Amino acid sequence: MRLVWQLVAVLAVAFVGNQGSMAVQGNHWLELVVGVATAVLAVLVYAWVVRRTERRAPVEVELKGAAPAMGWGTLLGIGLFGAVILNIAFLGNYTVNGLGTTSGAVGLLGFMAAAAVTEELIFRGVLFRIIEGWTGTWIALTLTSVLFGAAHLFNANASLWGALAIAIEAGGMLTAAYVATRKLWVPIGLHFGWNIAGSAIFSTEVSGNNTPQGLLDATMSGPMLVTGGDFGPEGSVYSVVFCVLAAGVFMWLARRRGHLVPLRRSARSGTAATLPR
Repeated sequence: MRLVWQLVAVLAVAFVGNQGSMAVQGNHWLELVVGVATAVLAVLVYAWVVRRTERRAPVEVELKGAAPAMGWGTLLGIGLFGAVILNIAFLGNYTVNGLGTTSGAVGLLGFMAAAAVTEELIFRGVLFRIIEGWTGTWIALTLTSVLFGAAHLFNANASLWGALAIAIEAGGMLTAAYVATRKLWVPIGLHFGWNIAGSAIFSTEVSGNNTPQGLLDATMSGPMLVTGGDFGPEGSVYSVVFCVLAAGVFMWLARRRGHLVPLRRSARSGTAATLPR
């Protein structure tokens, strides 16, 4: 039941935040405020419901070390997406025509903050963490990555390839970042950095969501495997390659730190909460 209660709690915050964002749509500064407020409230609600349902301190969202972890995660996300765009531009498939809209970028910061935090709490904080206690790290990583990709099939410009790419690149990399650190701050920062690079900075489509224009006025065209087509650069093979490489580094760190949970160990303990942090 803890999985159900935790999911319901975070999903409720996400739903309320989404309604708030829709209510202030067009006012970019209010979009920023609503997005940040949703992110903060989601963390607080997650911490509260974990305490109530598991009778433990929610160390995965403890504030100690949160700022630097989220900061370098954000920089890494921006850097990875920047590398994808650089490679697409090198082939002549991404062109900057001039400046876009600063206010639009501000609104996108709020939207992406709410999305990064609520999605990480749901998929890594609740689903992966609890399923890992039942099945071990690798099975839980596979199952939750598939779920994460499938969730993107509901987006406006979704495609089966885009969902598969998201499952491999984002599901794998973000989960690996959590396993390596046993905290949610790095995956939240990584998710946020990747999304704001794609939307607020480079003005590309993000996960087929009809993303508004950000800081740059840019166009993208070319083969779907290079550009990701209507789904956006997350459907590019460059994204898959770079994110798989990043996931490999995180899993290497996780193994060195003894953070991987084998099936037999998870069956005995029923939880991964006692792993070294």
